[in-house]
Amino acid sequence: MRVRGRNLGRNLGWVPPLLLLVGIVLLDFNTSERFRIITWIVLVPGTAAAICGVWTTGTFAVLAGVTYFAVDSAWPDEYRAGLGDFILVAVGGLLAVIACAVRLRKERRTLHIQDIAETTRRTVLRPLPTRWAGLEHAGAYLAADVEARVGGDFYDIQPGPHGTRVLVGDVQGKGLGAVETAAALLGTFREAGYHEADLATVAERLEIRMLRHRRHTTALGRADGDRFATAVLIGFPEDAKESVDVVNFGHEPPLAVGPRGVRELSGGDGLPLGLADLVGGLPPVHRVPLAADETLLLVTDGVTEARDRRGTFYPLALRLAPAVADRPDLADPSRLVRLVRDGVLRHCGGRLDDDTTVFAVRRAREAAGEDGEEGRLRS
Repeated sequence: MRVRGRNLGRNLGWVPPLLLLVGIVLLDFNTSERFRIITWIVLVPGTAAAICGVWTTGTFAVLAGVTYFAVDSAWPDEYRAGLGDFILVAVGGLLAVIACAVRLRKERRTLHIQDIAETTRRTVLRPLPTRWAGLEHAGAYLAADVEARVGGDFYDIQPGPHGTRVLVGDVQGKGLGAVETAAALLGTFREAGYHEADLATVAERLEIRMLRHRRHTTALGRADGDRFATAVLIGFPEDAKESVDVVNFGHEPPLAVGPRGVRELSGGDGLPLGLADLVGGLPPVHRVPLAADETLLLVTDGVTEARDRRGTFYPLALRLAPAVADRPDLADPSRLVRLVRDGVLRHCGGRLDDDTTVFAVRRAREAAGEDGEEGRLRS
């Protein structure tokens, strides 16, 4: 529907400049010689340049010149606008064609950049099946830079022989440097999350990768050699179905959302990735209870630091608690993500100052079956 609507808009783009041309001609004929507005016809190719293609704009430029000459010639000699204004219309038409060509070139370049950004986003935030390795999940990512469509927030699920692991994080800063860092951390997580039996070892691998990445960028002479990332690493152990293992690298604490309300998971006692040397070690692994009917909600600070016009932060837990109490079905990952995403956008009036990620995950209500087992083996 969007594509058809866009094509329809392009096909009818010639209508406004045509109506403008007809209106100027009729108005010129129906006013006195003291109020000649035929020179305004220079606006016709200018309008076409903003909404039409080059050939259409050129056609309107020629049509404007011919119409000007015909209408002006219909007046007595003493009331004609004259050659000077005709030159103005001709030059205006030429400039309109050039402006249209420049606009279309920039639009094509923007679309190309957006395609690259979309490909990058799909590489960093790879598509995931809704039901994956015994988990149900949903996620929403909103880039603060709408044109770029990609930033430093990241999330992923990695099944493996030692259980399924989840990583959600936020790289400090913006731009391609943040995207590059997120990609480096996700690459390490996908390998370590699969091969390492101990979640603490996965956390250590992530810290080492962050330090190596910083050394590399520093060696290149870039100014982001002190970059860090907050993250939450979660393990869903096979031998403890009513609990999860959590390592929090200075990130927003996960929320457990279920029929009994909203509660914050403990364990947010670590520093961001890349800063462990400041305290002499990595944050510990905390095993915390998670009931079968509870969903883990993980967000980045784009949610909790979203401000309204008065500068008030978005009260995530306060908004969630009454909503889930009234409708327990909102604990479903997809409904929960939509609720938080829409609430944040309403709160800030659609003006995001930071990349925003909302991610919800829970153990699947039914066994994953053969597909889930195959996923664990093949991934």
